[in-house]
Amino acid sequence: MFRRLRRLRLHPVLRDLVQEVHLRVDDFIYPLFVRSGEGIKKEVSSMPGVYQMSIDEAIKECEEIKSLGIKAIILFGIPDVKDSVGSEALCDHGIIAEAVRHIKAAHPDMLVVTDLCFCEYTDHGHCGVLDPKLGTVDNDATLTLLAKQAVVHAKAGSDMIAPSGMMDGMVAAIRAGLDEAGFSHIPIMSYSTKFASAYYGPFRDVAESAPSFGDRRSYQMNPANRREAILESIEDETEGADILMVKPALAYLDIVRDIREVSMLPLAVYNVSGEYSMLKMAAKAGVIDYERVMMETLIGFKRAGADIIISYHAKEAAKLL
Repeated sequence: MFRRLRRLRLHPVLRDLVQEVHLRVDDFIYPLFVRSGEGIKKEVSSMPGVYQMSIDEAIKECEEIKSLGIKAIILFGIPDVKDSVGSEALCDHGIIAEAVRHIKAAHPDMLVVTDLCFCEYTDHGHCGVLDPKLGTVDNDATLTLLAKQAVVHAKAGSDMIAPSGMMDGMVAAIRAGLDEAGFSHIPIMSYSTKFASAYYGPFRDVAESAPSFGDRRSYQMNPANRREAILESIEDETEGADILMVKPALAYLDIVRDIREVSMLPLAVYNVSGEYSMLKMAAKAGVIDYERVMMETLIGFKRAGADIIISYHAKEAAKLL
């Protein structure tokens, strides 16, 4: 005898009709890593299929992305010169500002999101100005620079600012800076709950952003802390964030669900480099059905409560949807 739940699973069309959560191409933001030069498209060995690109190649990549139905990218910059305060991130002709201008000129219909941090631009690899007494990031001094960096991005044509440094008060400082400069219409997608995670390893290869000493645990979240993780996102919402984010995604789906239940704001997850590379390496070893595991993982993010998925899998997933 078939019982009720089995009856609803028997016919493939009926299974589709009662499916609760759906993954769409419109859910994705695709990360791009840009650097100066021309004709550069350098694959990162720890992240197969992910590249450092010159701006001209990034523009070509956007054409492919759009052909798949993906309408949004998030940009990360790899500067030629780094210093103690990340000066290139504050320059109107820095790599991100130049990339935004050229990409928006070529693809005005593309939503261009810009990651806002200093780890790629500082010679020490930390996410802001260092306090020599404490040996960690000076929170308040960094807030001033984050606001300046946000205005640089907005002037260049960024459609949305995504601060990732986990500084206390960063959303309020950036919002005030944007508003004062005439960019009150630019939304902020905050990395509101970002953990000090071991899953970021391959990203540091592609972004060339590994810290030269210590780690980032004095400002990023302790992976063991659930209540604090929720509080971080609530605080960013209070400061004026338009979209919240949990990073990484896969090991923190309980946090995604927790935040979904306390906030009505759109919620993003970042399907990070380590999560991506693990699936790629498992596929290479022949131990998983790569496409099925990838899609199961992505639908899991939506089921947990995410509205937006930042993922290196986005192009592959779009081809299957």
